[in-house]
Amino acid sequence: MSRLSRRQFLHTTAAGGALLALPASTYRAAVLAQDKPSDRIRIGCVGVGGQGRGNMNAHLKNVVAVCEVDADRLAAAAAAVEKGGNKPQAFADHRKMLEMKDLDAVVISTPDHWHAQITVDACTAGKDVYCEKPLTLTVAEGRAMVKAARANKRVVQTGSQQRSGKEFRQACELVRNGAIGKVREVKVGLPGPNFKGPAVADSEPPKNLDYDRWLGPAPLRPFNEKRVHYLFRFFWDYSGGQMTNWGAHHLDIAQWGLGMDDAGPEVVVGVGTFNKDKWFETPESAKIEYTYPGGVPVRCSLGSGGYPGGTTFEGDKGTVHVNRGKIEVVLNGEKVADPYKLPTGEVKLYVSPGHAADWLACIKARKNPVCDVEIGHRSATVCHLGNIAVRTGRKITWDAAKEEIIGDKEANEMLSRPYRKPWTLG
Repeated sequence: MSRLSRRQFLHTTAAGGALLALPASTYRAAVLAQDKPSDRIRIGCVGVGGQGRGNMNAHLKNVVAVCEVDADRLAAAAAAVEKGGNKPQAFADHRKMLEMKDLDAVVISTPDHWHAQITVDACTAGKDVYCEKPLTLTVAEGRAMVKAARANKRVVQTGSQQRSGKEFRQACELVRNGAIGKVREVKVGLPGPNFKGPAVADSEPPKNLDYDRWLGPAPLRPFNEKRVHYLFRFFWDYSGGQMTNWGAHHLDIAQWGLGMDDAGPEVVVGVGTFNKDKWFETPESAKIEYTYPGGVPVRCSLGSGGYPGGTTFEGDKGTVHVNRGKIEVVLNGEKVADPYKLPTGEVKLYVSPGHAADWLACIKARKNPVCDVEIGHRSATVCHLGNIAVRTGRKITWDAAKEEIIGDKEANEMLSRPYRKPWTLG
């Protein structure tokens, strides 16, 4: 698969228009209806609890294998697939699943610390990948994932599904075509943690959970029920808090609107607060400012009292605010009644028929999807840099081309982490 030129990648795809206004369930049905059973892409799902179960359901007719370290979740997922018409193979080890010859692609919905390992393994095994956001736990992981995808000519979609929403595409096209004039600043509002406290003592893991395999490449620590499943995202060993959780959505849109998918900020500064009782490790609140090429500031808040949720572009002629299901445009001091009727201009961004449908279509066409692995990596990098700035309390100077923090050895070392043996990205 040759890499698309920037102009080709950003240009509207013909497949998008007819299905754009349909809900996700209808996208799925429309895609499947176009296929003969023999033509369908055979999918294995790794991680089938929470978001993973939703992702599995989105591909139910295509699922031929499920993989999960929680035996109860594995059994429930296998039963759901069988009820949907397929009898899947079930695995606790993703490597065994990847040995299947009748498997074309995998959907990865594990905790963040597993994303890179499974993606690289899948690409090496010749499988295409849909990997949940945030794509990575560290910047170095992202680059390894991109290399694996390119070396093995794999289609890898990042689960930042706002790229497939018409409100986000319209907002970014308006900004990119100068509808609000020169962009003066961007404001991004992220929610605070939804951790369910208080903390509890360590304990033995439940019998249904293979805890050692759940940890995988992460450091060996005693089991704690409030560090696994959804709450993993508030501990540095496994995730980056709401900064990477929601930042992978709203900061991703900031990158798209600024035309920075292949670059990033130049300087990052940030401050934050942390839970006084140490229930969790990631920030309870934060204020971060990114300076992009040309001096455009992207100001990001995390927690209550910050900017409105979503992404707001402010220019010298007006503003565009976008969030899920919502786009508001103000031009020359007046609110636009229907922003979708505004002509955008010559710059046309990728039209997706729905995030899952886009991935399947791109597998067949052998082209990069709307949120290709490189895009997911670059957007996750913005989130990681914000966390590094908050954790160090220092100004971060970023070289996006070399993917290095300049003049700060300690901060630069935070771009990667060692893996617990025997796990390795190679």
